Amino acid sequence: MIMKTRILTALALALLVSACQSTKTAPVDLGVGDAAGTQTDVVAEGTVAAAGAGTSIVDTVSEPGRITDVELRAYCPKVDLREGTAFYRTYEKGGKETEDPSLVIYQAALAETSRDCKYANGTMTMTVAAAGRVVPGPKGKAGTITMPIRVAVTRGDEVLYSKLSTQEVQIAETGATQFVFKDTEVSFPQPTSRNITVFIGYDEGPPAKTN
Repeated sequence: MIMKTRILTALALALLVSACQSTKTAPVDLGVGDAAGTQTDVVAEGTVAAAGAGTSIVDTVSEPGRITDVELRAYCPKVDLREGTAFYRTYEKGGKETEDPSLVIYQAALAETSRDCKYANGTMTMTVAAAGRVVPGPKGKAGTITMPIRVAVTRGDEVLYSKLSTQEVQIAETGATQFVFKDTEVSFPQPTSRNITVFIGYDEGPPAKTN
């Protein structure tokens, strides 16, 4: 009987994770660009005009490698969810070590991402946003939860920016709760090539200072 209960619980949790991953039916307004897509681009005011009348942001970007000033001002690095960091779970005591699904308090997932890029004085400044959902587990209860989310910017093996923040979410005992995380202070030297990668994801490590 205990084994059957655990199997049913595991299946229920799998369905909850699937619900966390799905954002098609209820897109979240990230407050950065168009919330209808999963990845939206916003660049500094006047960027498209600098590229020429009728020229889109995508049209100005050439092959990988060094880019012109006009192309650079149309370049806004994409935001990726680093593998293994899109999901986050908390357990009752003893559950984390065994990953016992019956002891899950809540589980959360990040899905949609968006960003805004601006250039000034040799520096690129970005606002990076991500939408997510939190689903209570078998041990879930109403209250405020705190999740660790990191934004990191890399150029090859070089880390240009890394900051660990906390996101508080008020949740109910049942049903999924949506939230939006936003880091408005992502900054690093203005790139000369389209070789910048921006990552966002859950990170249980200690907070890191911005490089």
